[in-house]
Parts: sequence; C-alpha cells; structure tokens
Amino acid sequence: MSRNEAQKRIEELRREIEYHNHRYYVLDDPVISDGEYDALMRELQGLEGRHPGLISPNSPTQRVGAQPLEGFNTVSHAVPMLSLANAMTAGEVIDFDRRVKKILNVEAVDYVMEVKIDGLAVELVYVNGEFTQGSTRGDGFVGEDITQNLRTIQSIPMRLIQTSDIPRPGHLEVRGEVYMGRKEFQALNKKREETGEPLFANPRNAASGSMRQLDPKITAERKLNIFCYAPGRVSDIRFQTHMEFLDHLRRWGFRVNPFIQLFKDINDTLAHYQHIRDMREKIPYEIDGTVIKVNRLDYQERLGTVSRSPRWAIAFKFEAHEELTTVEDIEVSVGRTGALTPVAILKPVKIGGVEVSRATLHNEDEIQRKGIMIGDTVMVSRAGDVIPEVVRVVKEKRDRSERPFLMPGQCPVCGEDVVRLPGEAIRRCVNINCPAQIKGSIEHFASKRAMDIDGLGTKLVEQLVDKKVIRDVSDLYYLKKEDLARLERMADRSAQNIIDAIDASRRRPLGRFIYGLGIRHVGEHIAGLLAERFGDIHALTKADTETLIKIPEIGPEVANSILSFFKDIKNRETIDRILAGGVTIEYGSTGRGGLYGTLFLFTGSLKSMSRDEARRKIEDLGGKTTNAVSQKVTHLVAGEEVGSKLEKAQKLGIKILSEEEFIHTILQQ
Repeated sequence: MSRNEAQKRIEELRREIEYHNHRYYVLDDPVISDGEYDALMRELQGLEGRHPGLISPNSPTQRVGAQPLEGFNTVSHAVPMLSLANAMTAGEVIDFDRRVKKILNVEAVDYVMEVKIDGLAVELVYVNGEFTQGSTRGDGFVGEDITQNLRTIQSIPMRLIQTSDIPRPGHLEVRGEVYMGRKEFQALNKKREETGEPLFANPRNAASGSMRQLDPKITAERKLNIFCYAPGRVSDIRFQTHMEFLDHLRRWGFRVNPFIQLFKDINDTLAHYQHIRDMREKIPYEIDGTVIKVNRLDYQERLGTVSRSPRWAIAFKFEAHEELTTVEDIEVSVGRTGALTPVAILKPVKIGGVEVSRATLHNEDEIQRKGIMIGDTVMVSRAGDVIPEVVRVVKEKRDRSERPFLMPGQCPVCGEDVVRLPGEAIRRCVNINCPAQIKGSIEHFASKRAMDIDGLGTKLVEQLVDKKVIRDVSDLYYLKKEDLARLERMADRSAQNIIDAIDASRRRPLGRFIYGLGIRHVGEHIAGLLAERFGDIHALTKADTETLIKIPEIGPEVANSILSFFKDIKNRETIDRILAGGVTIEYGSTGRGGLYGTLFLFTGSLKSMSRDEARRKIEDLGGKTTNAVSQKVTHLVAGEEVGSKLEKAQKLGIKILSEEEFIHTILQQ
C-alpha cells in the first residue's frame, strides 16, 4: 500500500472508529460487536505503525499514548468560567426569578433546568473541528492544561461530527463536568484499599485527582466520563437560546445530560427540582443540586454578571450530604475474610434526612492519614448507597481531651493474634474458626446472589453460631426443624419456613455456588467466568496457576487466592460435606443452562418481580444480561413505561418479549 493509499485508509478507519465510539460511549447504542471494533482498531494501529508520519494526536490510537508530564502548564480562559450563586430554598429561587424579570422588564421568562454534576469543571477547545486543548476551571480565569488526560475519556470527541445542516465552527470552546460514577468510585476505592493506598473521600475528589495525574495511563484506568453543558468563545455561529446550543452539542458528538428540560414558568422548575431530588439516589453518579438558567442568550447578555457570578443562572442545591459530629468511640468489626475494620461510633446526626451514628474508617493507615482521634469533631459524609465515612477532622475544635486510637493486636471476637501482611493495609484474624468469620461466611453463602436462602439473616446466623447449632456453611444442610425451634423467638411456622428455604437452595448453578464460597477477590463476575471455564466444581478445585491466569480478567493475585482457598483441606472438606448434604450443583449436560447463548435486556418496570430477580433467573439458566442495546442482544423484555431502548431494539430486529412472555420462557426451561 502506497503512502497516499495508507493515508486515505487511515482517515476512513479513524472516521469509522470515531463513529462507533460515539455510538458506544455517548449514545449507549453500539451497532457492531467488540470483535469487529477491535479489528478496526488493530488495522489502524498497523497502518500507523508502518507510517508513523501519518499519526495524529487526535487519532483513536493516541488516546492513551502520551508520555508522562513533569507538570501542568497554565491556560487562560477567553471567557471566564464563572461560579454560580446558590439557592437553598424555593423562596430564594422565586426571588431569583423576580430579579430576572425586573431587570429585563418582562413578565415571562423561559428557564432551562440541568442537574448539577458533582465533579471537575473543564473546558474543551476545538479548532476547525479538531480537539486542540483542554483545561481545568482553576480560579475561573486561569486553569491547568490537562489535554493529555482529557484525551483518555472516550466520550469526549476528538473531532466534531460533520453534518450537512449544522456547520462546524472555526473555534469552539465547550464547558463540561468530568465525573466518576458511583460504581466506578466504589471499585476504585476497594482496589486502593486492597493495595494499601489512601482512599478518595468522594467521587468528586476521585475525578479531580484522576484528572491531575501526570501519567495519562493512570487517568485512563479510572473510567471517567463527562457531560457538556455550556459555551465559552464560539466563532462563526450565533445561537438564540441555550437549548439550541445544547442541541448543537449533541449533534456535534458531545455527551449532554438527559435530565435537562425547558420550562415556561419558575414554578414548573421547582416541581422538576422535587422530582430530581426524589430520584437522586437512583442516578448512577453524584449530583448536589440543579442549575436554573435563563434560556434566551440575549437575555443572558442583558442580565450580565455580578461578583464573578452570572445574574442569569442559579444553583438550587440539595440538602447537605455532609455534617459535623463527634467521634464518641472507635470499635473494630471482623468480616468474613478475617479483616479488621475500624468503625467510628458517632454522636447521632441527620445527614440527607437519615440519622447516622456509625461511619467506616477503612483501616489504620486511613485513621493516621486523617489524624482521627476519639473525641474529635469530624465532618461526616453520606452519599448514595456509600456507607457513611469520616471525611476530615476539624482540628480547630480540639480541647486536649481527645485520645489516640490503636488497632488491637488480638481479634476482638475470638482473642487470637491478628497479622498485617506485607503490601496490605488491613489486619486480619488468623483463626479460621473465629466466630465472626464463620458468621460472615454463612451470611454470604445464604445471600440472594449466592445460594439465596430466604430468611437466614444476620440475627438468626448469630444465634445459630453462638449456640453452637452450626459451625460452618455445610451444617446448614443437616439442620432439622427441632434444632431451629429451640432458638429464641422462633415459632414453629418460622422454623419450617427456614427449613423450606434451605431445601429450596439445594439446587443452584455452579457460578452462584462458587460465589457463595466466599473466595477472596472472587465476586459474582469472576465466579461466572470460572463456572463457564471449568463447568464442574471438582475440576476447579484441581486448577493450576497457568490455567487460571489464561482466563480473561483473572490475574496472579486472584489466581493465588483461588489456589490458596482450594489447597486448604478444611475448605475442600466443607464442599464435600455440602454436596453430601443433598446439594446438587446445576451444570446442565455441558455446564450450560437452557438459556445459554442468550443476552437479555430489560426496559420499563416489571410487575411480578424486580429486575435483580429477573436477571438471576436468566443467569441461573445460563443466559446473560446487559444494560445497553446492541446487535448482540437476543431478547428485550418490555415492562411498563418503556424507554427508548424498545424503539432501538425494534430497529435492530431484536426479539421483544412482554413480561408474561418472559415468564413463560423461563418456565419452559
């Protein structure tokens, strides 16, 4: 292939890959398989490797190709990135509306309401449609050049989409918020905790810290995302309204938040605020309020700014997710893996409408890093489903009555020695017969996503272990009704219900059984991979390191954890005793259930069961589930109040099932 031919093909590949990136990362609507995408990327990498002079900084292959920096340069913003005035009550929002109308001398104003993402504000600059520079907000006038790190965020277009009806401006500045989703944040902190690194206090700090990494490869690993929402300097095009600008952003390829709405009256915005606040915890990323903006841009210009804040916008904040309280004591809990976790006992305080009296302190390194002492006044954070945690100490409030805390050298439950292994931040109890570990392992084994023994909760497990009715999970399958009837507050009917639930759990898929064993580092996903690879519990117990690390997503640490678990003779005896107790692991004829090879997607709400229950039924039968429409989906289950996924699935020819048809499909297997 000549250089000219290579250049032409490289441009074709870049456009095609950028198109598919947009479909996947922005629209959540892929139209090709991962294998097809990988083939395009490999072809592009090969051509660029043979013709290095044709490599462009904005090529899809260069998103994580830059060398680490020694520091960040500064960037001046052509249009200042102003901060917003805050409103905490509906009355303050109504006052804002009154001021706007008075200054404009009008009786009606259209408002746009957006959700206020809790992340890092950035500016993206495009020249002739090409991404050229990205920076932080900084002080509003000068920020830091983080172009290399922004390139790693797949949802940021490197080139604007060109359409016949919308021209690309010669110069375009777009403001947005880089954020980290809740699941990604928890996964990152879990990984850092396991490796002994300091934990991030909240997703905002995680996003900010990730964007300020000198090595873009680290940023790329953090799974960041962005929503774009405002213009800086724009040439060649004049917009009439803010909504018109947002529409252009979408069509140029930017990710715009789906909750943005236009309202004709300030009271309608207040009603929408209540709706957003009520669903706040269901949104997969942190928001700390809403933003109300005057829609007409000529009105924005007339209103101007005051004290570095625009008069045409206001942030209507939610109630605080952080409050001050006192650490009255620090206790240590012991988990099912023997991990000792310090927990702050707090003077009860209401945070976001919920009373909080305990907060995790993670580990002793975290206590030392934050300088937490018993008696300290501390800022406590509670956000989403995250366990409340101490964010920082207010040292100015100390009066010398505070006491330092030391982690115990013996397990607080069984009294045996605890150890801290090299490279770990956590101390662990070494006694495998420690009651705390036994209780935790039984509770985990009985959980919904494992063996699903309904009614076997924390209090009942504590009684069973404390009264020496059971010693480990295998004893569950030898329990009799009269064993349970002797326990406190255990009626005859309740005892029978527990026995029935245990009997119902005697048939479970291999993946759920492996997950229920509680092997360190083996969650549901890894357990499913192991079940798919080995298809038999006895084959898994004999696996070696080489076989395990050949499985995608299983590295040396996970492999060693699996090997260590099955080398322990007590663990193998427990498995044998479970099977001897009448448990049948469902492998199918080849380890595949009746729905093997299917991929299900749900839209709308189900009446007869929760989505989690529906997913478990599919997975129990060998199928898989997803959250995105693609050509790989085989079935879409349409419940009540369906969304846009239904229309997309119909266009792709995906089989559509009603809830009744879905239940019939499950019962047939």
